[in-house]
Amino acid sequence: MTPLYLDYAATTPVDPRVAEVMAAHLTLDGNFANPASRSHRYGWDAEEAVELGRSQLATLLSCDVREVVFTSGATEANNLAIKGLAAARAGRGRHLITSPIEHKAVIDCFKWLEGQGFEVTWLQPEASGVITPETLAAALRPNTQLVSLMAVHNELGVINDLEALGRLCRDAGVPFHVDAAQALGKLPLNLATLPVDLMSFSAHKIYGPKGVGALYVSRDLSPAPAAQMHGGGHERGFRSGTLPTHQIAGFGAAAACYDGTALEAEQAHLWACRDAFLAGLEGLPGVHHLGEGAPAMPGILNLAFAEVDGETLQMAVATDIACSSGSACNSVSVEPSFVLTTLGIPRALAFAALRFSFGRFTALEAARAAGQALRKRVTALRSPIAVSS
Repeated sequence: MTPLYLDYAATTPVDPRVAEVMAAHLTLDGNFANPASRSHRYGWDAEEAVELGRSQLATLLSCDVREVVFTSGATEANNLAIKGLAAARAGRGRHLITSPIEHKAVIDCFKWLEGQGFEVTWLQPEASGVITPETLAAALRPNTQLVSLMAVHNELGVINDLEALGRLCRDAGVPFHVDAAQALGKLPLNLATLPVDLMSFSAHKIYGPKGVGALYVSRDLSPAPAAQMHGGGHERGFRSGTLPTHQIAGFGAAAACYDGTALEAEQAHLWACRDAFLAGLEGLPGVHHLGEGAPAMPGILNLAFAEVDGETLQMAVATDIACSSGSACNSVSVEPSFVLTTLGIPRALAFAALRFSFGRFTALEAARAAGQALRKRVTALRSPIAVSS
């Protein structure tokens, strides 16, 4: 039996509407050309397709099309924002702020910058994983040059208050970068009013293709991030490299799927799937909902199961449910999630934690059945027979 896919936080399948758009930008009879080839019609058509994709993403974000810079994904967007802005503002100060439970694409940038002589303040999150405005306010200094915090936590699903955090940064004159890979298509992001200077996105989190992302760079940000890739000055000098027309067209098409009330409808579906899944677990003791008590997205649910060996649980569950033990970028580690241990979760419980993430194509009854199957697996692993064997 094929397990039910509940790992949408790791990646989403490409929506058929998006795949159809992408297919029209691949072959000779389609719109395949290099969008930088401005000497013929093929190149003009490709450039038009790229700008349509840019416009569709900008519409979803309520920002100017000139503020959207395409990258190879959120990881590159994070690198450009963090390293690029640190380099551009190094002469003004070398103090930076982030948290120790960010995505590795952010944490590793700051660790690298520490090796380059920058000082980083690592904010202590609440037990839920949320960063409070009070914690950030206490860390800001006159020489702070960048604050970087994620919008929606990729393992816990908890939501940071971007308005309050960004307002603190704006009042202090400090640029604010947000990793919004898990927020795009899940939260209404109005960058015309939100006090954010830089924001990173990834297409494959919203039913678009892998290998393409974007960085929002506010027109009011000065100096802007220094380029981290050189070789042609594409994307207004921010990011050199031939633009992948088919991927950008797909990213734009994925963004356009959220027009009208689609975002609200999708969130309602995710809440229903989450509730159905939890209903299947009803009555099972020793279940810890990690991140509980904080505002959270319905699509990500992190549960830890007491009195169960984590590795055994993951293998047992794999036959019924495709889920993860944390961030997909960290799944090769034999250690428990660094996020959970940083939050003070005991190692034994952290090992027995699983992230279930729901999506557009999750069927309600399948979610309920998955919860029931998980309950049976955990109960069996806790039985004396399972322990003795």
